[in-house]
Amino acid sequence: MKNLFRLGGLLAAACSFSFSPAAPLSVKLPTAQSAASFLRAAAPTTAALRGPLTTVPRHQQQMARYDVKYYKLDLALENTSVAVAGSVRMQARNGGAALDSLAFELYPTYTIDSVVVQGRRAPGWRRVNGDVSAKLAVAVPAGQLFNALIYYHGTAPSERPDRALHSSSNAASGFNVLYSFSQPLEAYEWFPCKQVVSDKADSSDVWVTTTLPNKVGSNGVLQRVTPLPGGKARYEWKSRHPIAYYLISVAVAPYVEYTNYAHPAGSPAIPIVSYLYNQAAIDEARPQLDLVPAMLENFASLVGPYPFANEKYGHCLVPAEPGDALENQTMTTLGSFENPLLLAHELFHHWFGNNVTCASWQDIWLNEGFADYGAYLTAAATSPDDARTLLDGAAELVMSEPGGTMRVSDTLNARRILDQRLSYKKGALVIHMLRYLLNDDTKFFRALRTYQSTYAGRAARTRDLQRIFEAEAGRSLQYFFDQWYQGEGYPTFTVRWNQSGNTLYLQSSETVSMPAVTPFFDTEVDYKLSFADGTSQIVRLRQGQPVSGYSLAVAGTVTGLEVDPQQWILNGEGTVTRDPALVLGTRGGAAAARLSVYPVPCREYLRLVDVPARSLQAEVWDATGRVVLRQPLSAGADRLVTAGLPAGVYHLRLLDGQGQVSQARFIRE
Repeated sequence: MKNLFRLGGLLAAACSFSFSPAAPLSVKLPTAQSAASFLRAAAPTTAALRGPLTTVPRHQQQMARYDVKYYKLDLALENTSVAVAGSVRMQARNGGAALDSLAFELYPTYTIDSVVVQGRRAPGWRRVNGDVSAKLAVAVPAGQLFNALIYYHGTAPSERPDRALHSSSNAASGFNVLYSFSQPLEAYEWFPCKQVVSDKADSSDVWVTTTLPNKVGSNGVLQRVTPLPGGKARYEWKSRHPIAYYLISVAVAPYVEYTNYAHPAGSPAIPIVSYLYNQAAIDEARPQLDLVPAMLENFASLVGPYPFANEKYGHCLVPAEPGDALENQTMTTLGSFENPLLLAHELFHHWFGNNVTCASWQDIWLNEGFADYGAYLTAAATSPDDARTLLDGAAELVMSEPGGTMRVSDTLNARRILDQRLSYKKGALVIHMLRYLLNDDTKFFRALRTYQSTYAGRAARTRDLQRIFEAEAGRSLQYFFDQWYQGEGYPTFTVRWNQSGNTLYLQSSETVSMPAVTPFFDTEVDYKLSFADGTSQIVRLRQGQPVSGYSLAVAGTVTGLEVDPQQWILNGEGTVTRDPALVLGTRGGAAAARLSVYPVPCREYLRLVDVPARSLQAEVWDATGRVVLRQPLSAGADRLVTAGLPAGVYHLRLLDGQGQVSQARFIRE
């Protein structure tokens, strides 16, 4: 996650948690404002957000010829500038044909000093913007593991707010911090790499030489700090877990360290190592930092062991916006510890995004939707009101526009990849709907654990998650993913109900916000029935067609009905109306009188035959169940004005004050 949770002064210090030793997780959000602020966070605001300079398909094809196994960064960095000098070793395995050139990406502001492959210096290279292709002195045979060393120096681009490498001052500490933000397509702005999200390196090392008293935070475990002449030191970080290119990170500053520990069941203690500016920053952040162990323990109990337990978890505080954060593997970089929900979001990424990474930016919702759902799970642990605020806020943002698909079609468009409305909030709501679809938390969390164990250290697509949920559901869920992942929009339900004796009659008519793309959402819906004695009951009914009718046995007098009271599905604000005529118009009630009409098809008018001699109300419904025409008919009137209706098939019913009804079907041409 990058540039998402820009909370600023809205949040202040309003969000606090307390943990009870009697339970693994006890969360208290004193007001719903914190949760609402978390969800109202702005999407990236700078127009400079863009894809990499790599746009040539042929270069992508050249990079696809090898599989990255290992990165070692050996760089000289200071906290006061964005100058970079050093080397990157990339170990890779060649594919099925001899490799005569090495394609990679590096921003054009850098000078390449040399490229050495298998100990032989490349005789030359070609650069087109960020694309680099180095001709090899000796071709690498098919299937062979090879090493490439790229020596370079230069200055990272600094003209854009969303740049990958930042050197910014912090007023409270009085010093600068150098740090990286590489998601989704900016890693090549500070080290040469292959920016293909599905090609995770098996392991990595990050060595940074800097001037003391600087410290360097990065991925994995700090193996050693090697003193060097001139008041410098080399920080040597090592990670032996698979890692996506954009999760490799650095943060350089004269940090101080704060460490606490998580103790998930069945696991050794996991250190949570946080680098902050000074003791004052530690004292300010400690209430939130001390919540993280219990969050980690809770997530481990729900979706499986913390994937990097033999290394660490941690944070690097940087002078970014308070809501800016990136889940760099084992060491989240963030601009503030103010909001525990932001900490939960970034921590949950270490399962969804870091351990299992989306195999294409098309499926970024697998990273960001789940991370947002981790924030919801944290709030839901003991704060139902705030958890509901998260759901309502997410739904409000998603429905602020009528359409938009979760599937990212332009995978070089950083703004679309990091779209808060679709990738984050709609993604989280779709996960919530999958939970509702299974209707069994044991199955739901088992599916998440299966996903984690099946694709641990690897990359996955939406279809992979779909297969796991289908196994739990015992049926195909293609319709669900067609609607919510490939499709666009959301449904709205118009509900009419009535009670006769011990039978409740209910009719639900579904309309959709993007009928040209997704004309119907097949879904189950909860209805809350309120009774005269103060009790209530929730019934679950399937909306299997645009207009669905039901009759239910009830034991008391129903006084009200609410659609989807617990916000399980994404749906617009519809209407609920008690309709006395529904009893006669619903199968199971008395038969409705058939009404003869002509001409069929009609145009400007529809004639009614043998209309009762009393005042009536005519209602016309279209094929989707919407009321498209209401017209009062005086006693003896026999003509309905249909000139304003589009061509199509319609249903007509006539109502009187006692709920008596006649009905007919007609066609307007």
